[in-house]
Amino acid sequence: MDPVAGRKLLRLVGLGVRSRGAVVGVQQVRDAAMRNRLAFAVVAPDASRHSLEKVVPLLNARRVRWVKAPSASELGDAVGRGATAAVGIVDRQLAKGIRALVDASSR
Repeated sequence: MDPVAGRKLLRLVGLGVRSRGAVVGVQQVRDAAMRNRLAFAVVAPDASRHSLEKVVPLLNARRVRWVKAPSASELGDAVGRGATAAVGIVDRQLAKGIRALVDASSR
């Protein structure tokens, strides 16, 4: 993902957290996925191996689309916290917008 699209992605994720359309943290993302509330996820590639092993296989098994964030610290900054391993988008419209951004940047 190019840097401009990465910044847009982080701004949308931050908006989602402020509007309560997103959940922050590995456990909250796992809970939302288990309850079929998760529409999209953003995962930090530099998160701990243990965190990635807990969330990525579950996202794949539940067929939740996800994308790598630029970094855990940047993802945390976007949501107003410290380094964050994962953010899950539960708002369907916001997830649709983020998917469109990711699709456009991958072309």
